[in-house]
Amino acid sequence: MASRRPALRLFAQCRCRSQLGSAPAVNTNWTSRRILSSFPSPGASGHTLAPLGRYLGWAAFGLLIAAPLTYKMAIDEPLRMDTPTLAERDQQLKAEQGVSEVSPMRLRMEKFAKEQQRAIVRALEEVDGTPFRVDEWQRKEGGGGITCVLQDGKIFEKAGVGVSVVYGTLPKPAILKMRANHKNIADEANIPDSLEFFAAGLSLIVHPKNPMAPTVHLNYRYFETANPDGSSGAWWFGGGCDLTPSYLFDEDAVQFHKSLKDVCDKHDKDYYPRFKKWCDEYFYNKHRGESRGIGGIFFDDLDESVSDRENLFAFVQDSLKSFVPTYVPIVNKRKDMPFTEKEKEWQQLRRGKYVEFNLVHDRGTAFGLNTPGARVESILMSLPLTASWRYMYEPEPKSREARLVEVLQNPKEWV
Repeated sequence: MASRRPALRLFAQCRCRSQLGSAPAVNTNWTSRRILSSFPSPGASGHTLAPLGRYLGWAAFGLLIAAPLTYKMAIDEPLRMDTPTLAERDQQLKAEQGVSEVSPMRLRMEKFAKEQQRAIVRALEEVDGTPFRVDEWQRKEGGGGITCVLQDGKIFEKAGVGVSVVYGTLPKPAILKMRANHKNIADEANIPDSLEFFAAGLSLIVHPKNPMAPTVHLNYRYFETANPDGSSGAWWFGGGCDLTPSYLFDEDAVQFHKSLKDVCDKHDKDYYPRFKKWCDEYFYNKHRGESRGIGGIFFDDLDESVSDRENLFAFVQDSLKSFVPTYVPIVNKRKDMPFTEKEKEWQQLRRGKYVEFNLVHDRGTAFGLNTPGARVESILMSLPLTASWRYMYEPEPKSREARLVEVLQNPKEWV
């Protein structure tokens, strides 16, 4: 239908010209006007055309112009106007077929992330007794998300659980940069000017009120590029989970790391030592010379060079499902412990270091803030409600605060 409209418009213009009957009156189309200006006026040589001759002459001339232009529009216009974007393809696919085990991985990851978001929010609401605020939002460039936030609760000063789904287009410089880690993202001999992409993930942050209860962070995500027909191009998974205590309880650290190791070992016994080291290196506050917390696991760019897509998706699913049974028992154990004003002040100072890492070093925060149409409130959800900084503050030697700093400067093997 789109290709017929230009033809109908041109035919109507040609019919209009033929009814006007004289060359000077033809001025509705700049192309026709420019070409017609080179023809002599009928009155210049003293000859006039009979009405029927003029009608046939102008009709033939109009068709001569219209034919090649109509053909070109019929070929070009569907490419410009009728080719659906990846977001539109997925919207139609979900409406017609829903999401199942045979759906594209991007749709399965989106569905799984939203299911886990609901489960985690329910579990945290049971601990705190305060409902989350739920914001659903759309991104005009494609996609959207659900951001769930709890502030000033009974147990949690701030907790956020967010799902983001992003559709967009990678420009050529971004494609070239990504080829450093993913050679199959595009043929080196024929790198396109742009590629559509999809990214989806679940991010979580919990900042408890009690300084004896640790902060926890989690993120699991999936990224893929799309071929022109909508099929999957390059793809990879990323993610991890890490713990940031203000006061260190070794038993909590061991329990947390053992849970992560058990999940990793189920899929590949090399995962935990590799991803634990990766976590210690990534969550490192370089300007402070210490880690953000006591670590966990972190990984990125897991693609077919590591394992097939189904196995990696199963690993991500098991990792995400392990969060509630790992963290909730720890926070339940610590949430009602007594603490002093001085210990609360130390928690605020540690949160200041947390903020520094997120705003200075975290690649995810930088990527989000530099993505067109990004929802800033959701990106900065990870920041604590309160934090503080003191000039040249040093903990007392041999204190619990000093021991934490020593561990942050020298990461331990907990399991």
